[in-house]
Amino acid sequence: MPHLLEKFAELRRSRPAAPKHRRRSWREPHPHEAGWHWTFVVLAIVMSLVAYFWYTSSHILREPIRVKYGPADPEFSAALGPLLGAEFVGGNSVETLLNGDEFFPVMLDDIRHAKRTITLETYIWSPGMVSDQFIAALTERARHGVKVHVMLDGMGTLKFTHDDRERLTSAGVQVLTYGRQHWYEIKPNINQRTHRKLLIIDGRIGFTGGMCIDDKWQGHAESPKVWRETEVRVTGPVVREMQAVFEANWLQTTSGLVLGAGYFPELERTGTTIAECFESGPGEHAESARLSYLMAIAAARKTIDITHAYFVPDDLAIETLLEARKRGVRIRVIVPAINDSRFGRAASRSRWGRLLAAGVEFYRYTPAMLHAKTMIVDDLFVSVGSVNFDNRSFSINDEDALNVLDGSVARDFQRAFADDLKHCTPLTLREFENRPFSIKLADWFCGLFRSQL
Repeated sequence: MPHLLEKFAELRRSRPAAPKHRRRSWREPHPHEAGWHWTFVVLAIVMSLVAYFWYTSSHILREPIRVKYGPADPEFSAALGPLLGAEFVGGNSVETLLNGDEFFPVMLDDIRHAKRTITLETYIWSPGMVSDQFIAALTERARHGVKVHVMLDGMGTLKFTHDDRERLTSAGVQVLTYGRQHWYEIKPNINQRTHRKLLIIDGRIGFTGGMCIDDKWQGHAESPKVWRETEVRVTGPVVREMQAVFEANWLQTTSGLVLGAGYFPELERTGTTIAECFESGPGEHAESARLSYLMAIAAARKTIDITHAYFVPDDLAIETLLEARKRGVRIRVIVPAINDSRFGRAASRSRWGRLLAAGVEFYRYTPAMLHAKTMIVDDLFVSVGSVNFDNRSFSINDEDALNVLDGSVARDFQRAFADDLKHCTPLTLREFENRPFSIKLADWFCGLFRSQL
């Protein structure tokens, strides 16, 4: 036994000593903890941005709009006109133009026949065939003494080349970037853009809608490479209001105005349509676009048909739509199946659940990128222009829209809506709820930033 004990002791002495644990300083992170630190930093930045976006999002109108009259009642136009700063006026003619194959030839022809003035405000202007056509038409008129003024957005015209600008200015076209009369000036609010789309010729013919100067708007929405768009050509007294909307941003940029009979001529009645054109933006008539949409939805008694590229309703808009459903209003919404922004599409989806559950019908347009921005209420009221159904258009950007009270114009828009439905796939509540968890998570995350979309 003593021999065995000696052997055991010897074996213990021969074993290598166990390494002593060095106690880590609390300042020295574990290798696996370093990644978590960066995760927390990223999350803190993201949450700070979310908080900032919510804080800077304008929500002037917070209380629901409830009215006891519909769009056909005189009380509707009597209230909406003054609230938007643009009275409804009669005696107009409104022509509906669908896609580039219809509106580009008409617009270019009207430009080529301009006699005194052309004022153009647009968001996107990119090089290509459409750009060359507009430059040729505008410069030709400028060389013949027509006063041509072009207002562009700095963000939307990042692809607009110096050579193209030079082609315009060398012919006498006055080209300005919104908020910056000179290249060295900095627009105070870099988050605000002019998203307006206006073309006014001789103060007598006006165009508005969602169209920009880019080859994507060519064709007739026959493929994913071209966009589905709605534009209107307007004549009559309401063109004065369209010209006044252009003047607002021209004044903000130049501290001056373009005035005279070439811009504001005496206008005769050209039809029977009642219409208004209003401006919306932080600098003037803040949230007019939001107010216009919410009031029209609140006044609906039968139907609401919405076609929108970017449908991201805020909480008040959702509540207003849900109240319309409780009144028995049928609501149909066409959204793009093909979208130029995955982030925007996910944020949009994050807002559909309660609406689908309440019976709002959603349809996804499949042939092309849907970019139209229209709403039809009770087969009478029509809104068309640059306004998207999202917070950026409702509260941040400068926008314009034409509101129409006319059954004939509404029928034109309804025919376009019905044709679009033929190229849509419906979205059911079950399909929406059964989308993959990864998509739901992405929708929720992108939805956090909806105040800036």
